[in-house]
Amino acid sequence: MPAAPTPAGNAPAVLETARRLADDVLFPAAARTDAAGAVPRSQLDLLAAAGLYGLVGPPEHGGLGAAPATARPVIEVLAGGCLTTTFVWAQHHGLVRALEAATSMPGRDRWLRALCAGERRAGLALGGLLPGEPRLRAEPDGDGWVLHGTSPWVSGWGLVDVILVAARGPGDRLVSLIVDAVKGGGLTVRRQHLGAVDASVTVTAEFGGVAVPGDRLVRTEPYSPDRYNAPDVLRQNGCLALGVAGRCCRLLGPTPFDAALVACRERLEGADGPGIPAARAAAAELALRAAAALVVHTGSRAAVRHEDPERLAREALFLLVFGTRPPIRAALLDRFGVRAPAGPA
Repeated sequence: MPAAPTPAGNAPAVLETARRLADDVLFPAAARTDAAGAVPRSQLDLLAAAGLYGLVGPPEHGGLGAAPATARPVIEVLAGGCLTTTFVWAQHHGLVRALEAATSMPGRDRWLRALCAGERRAGLALGGLLPGEPRLRAEPDGDGWVLHGTSPWVSGWGLVDVILVAARGPGDRLVSLIVDAVKGGGLTVRRQHLGAVDASVTVTAEFGGVAVPGDRLVRTEPYSPDRYNAPDVLRQNGCLALGVAGRCCRLLGPTPFDAALVACRERLEGADGPGIPAARAAAAELALRAAAALVVHTGSRAAVRHEDPERLAREALFLLVFGTRPPIRAALLDRFGVRAPAGPA
């Protein structure tokens, strides 16, 4: 049954819609999704029908206009339903946010309307955003651009229509472009098989002279490593771990993990920039501990592939490394009683 559209600006209704979808649709199907080759499009279609592809989009373009304090709980709830589905869906909002700020881009309004409605769906290719020597470069070519290099992690291949590409341009500027998620014209992909969320269809994308028209330019800006460590992104990614931990808590029944989940959520929400790595580490460790407790509580059935405890344990392991940065890694190793090695992660 299609989900009813969520009214813009109504935070409780948005969160209730997410809870209903997570509990009634995503979680009952999570084992099948985990075993599938790709997230079923029907699940993504339900998120679109509920208006959740426009979660952070501007209301004047059909979005829900959710503030971060609303969007983060929605991500947590959906991740507790199916981390794989949420993993694909959440990356769509990177392009929505970029376009909301790109007020002078030709065709911006048309793009935003289609994206907020879920008629077009987006992924991310952020090879040029990674610190160090640029892995992905954009060179001007007449009115357009040409892309050369690699983006190591692009999720949702075959499930998204376009990808927001971040590449380094001349003068060490960061160039953001919209590229069709279609092989050819110099764009090739190689699938990465992941220990969890494998149905996200995550690939490594190689750009061998991919031509991008000038009207696909979202923006250019000075490159800064701080973009890679943006507090809002680091905080948001922590909500995935809270979602996995929360589902484990519900399957376990009342335990001290319930209070720990509340404390982790409050710590992550209240952390300032320098405090976010420790809050992220606490959330990731809680997900791992809660999943381990669920495995023990369940017994031998938890050793069966794609059973909920087994799946959640793999997801908790995945979230120890997804979206981490050296300070998060160091904080996690410290929690495990291990000194972090020197140098980059």
